[in-house]
Amino acid sequence: MFSNISIRFNIPVTGAIVFLLNISLLTRAQDSSTTLLPVIKNLQKYYELVKDDSTKRMVELKRIIPGLQYDLRYASMGNFMHRSMYPENTAVTFLRQPAAAALKKVQHELNEKGMGLKIFDAYRPYSVTVKFWELVKDERYVANPAKGSGHNRGIAVDLTIINLSTKRELDMGTGFDNFTDSAHHGFMQLPEKVLQNRRLLKLVMEKNGFNALETEWWHYYLAEGNRFELLDIPFSKLGKAK
Repeated sequence: MFSNISIRFNIPVTGAIVFLLNISLLTRAQDSSTTLLPVIKNLQKYYELVKDDSTKRMVELKRIIPGLQYDLRYASMGNFMHRSMYPENTAVTFLRQPAAAALKKVQHELNEKGMGLKIFDAYRPYSVTVKFWELVKDERYVANPAKGSGHNRGIAVDLTIINLSTKRELDMGTGFDNFTDSAHHGFMQLPEKVLQNRRLLKLVMEKNGFNALETEWWHYYLAEGNRFELLDIPFSKLGKAK
């Protein structure tokens, strides 16, 4: 009797084990420490990519955009992680050549209005995205490492507009890294001046080839950016790259 019961349930149990194994593998694939996509960590490999396609070159933004202001939040304690995620002496940031060129056009257009850009973040090493995901597993606000981030690809930027005369930021209704509905583009319960400021930023960014992230008024990314590889190269090495 016991032998017959074992035989009767052998196939279902095996199927259940296979099902659970598949679920486990899927979960691991979505885990912060695992990506199905290649991540470039070697500077020599980066050189090879740039040699084949010059648009993949990472450009330090201040080198080509006059008057650009930096407030690199992840090189300080002033971010949602409440700790420095980049070396504290980090004073550079990068984007791929097409994204940097598009941002230069944005800066020029704003300069004609007496305004300019302040950058909170641009290129972000992949390993930092992994750390973000460990704390905030919400794809509305933090990229899933299994997919990678536009920041890791060098085609996404977090920014705001400043008044050139006062150097003060325009009022956008919330600060950077605000994970509430009030930071969404669709949130309308804000003073009209704030809505106008957000519209101005969105208009000038989209005009120059960037797309807006609905949940973060400060985040924009270059269209068709998935052709650029994920990078996990330190800022210090990129700064010395040829």
